Amino acid sequence: MTNAMASGGRRPMGQLETALKAGWFAVTAETGPPDSADPEAVLRRAGCLKGLADAVNVLDGAGARAHLSPLAAAAILVRAGIDTVLQFTMRDRNRLALQADVLGAAALGVRNILCLTGDAIDKGDQPEAKPVFDLKSGDFMAIVKRMRDQAELPSGRKLEAPPDLLIGGAAAPSEPAPGFAAGDIGAKLGAGVDFIQTQFCFDLGMLRRYMARLDELGFLGKVPFLIGLGPLRSAKSARWMNENLFGVHIPDNLIARLEGAADQAREGRAICIELMHELRDVPGVSGVHLMAPHSEAACAQVIEESGVLKGRART
Repeated sequence: MTNAMASGGRRPMGQLETALKAGWFAVTAETGPPDSADPEAVLRRAGCLKGLADAVNVLDGAGARAHLSPLAAAAILVRAGIDTVLQFTMRDRNRLALQADVLGAAALGVRNILCLTGDAIDKGDQPEAKPVFDLKSGDFMAIVKRMRDQAELPSGRKLEAPPDLLIGGAAAPSEPAPGFAAGDIGAKLGAGVDFIQTQFCFDLGMLRRYMARLDELGFLGKVPFLIGLGPLRSAKSARWMNENLFGVHIPDNLIARLEGAADQAREGRAICIELMHELRDVPGVSGVHLMAPHSEAACAQVIEESGVLKGRART
């Protein structure tokens, strides 16, 4: 930890924070830690995103399954020069372990975290495991904000060097029915969230209505929103996502496009790129968050082919 940090100063900004503060169209992607103790396995998966994604989310026990420690995977990526968003689920650790890992993450060079509830244990391959859920994700955000801004733990015990982290939260855009109050967004803003990444959102008509409602509620402009997208592999996988992923709706016209394509994976990348460009004109949208399980290379290809990074100032 630098002397500047220890004395209350800030270390240099990470790439994601740089992009957001510069007003660039930010791009994040994600990687799942491997079922391996080999550090090179982390880089083989996610190394292709270096220089393309502003930050790479490191999943925390996705699917309620054990993988290489996300904290270790994030540290490996940081050491390789890749800014990370370390995900923290409330499912597996109590507040003491979560606070310890926040300090550990900052000490290892992680600059961003994402606070999540976590997939249900019974969805995984060890359903006999006992979930923790000591905290809700909003409670955890507030604790991390206190640790960062006041340099103290919930007990009041002071920290010698606070964790200098951007705090992320998740959202699932939906059709704003009459009376829709977006209480989840309001709660996250109250807890101190610095940016929001959303679930997959392929229905941009719905997203525009959702963002317009957030604007009416006075939420837009408070924090950056990174909208979830991804390169669809096939019509079959798109239908599976509609049926199995909470809050996901891939419109029929996009599925039909995939179905009629000679190369469905290529068409899926083309759709993703088109939607990325459309999102640049949606008020309140600051960028995209690309997701594609075990397909980091496809996300890297989409970023490169989209051209969204062109015209940025050199940092």
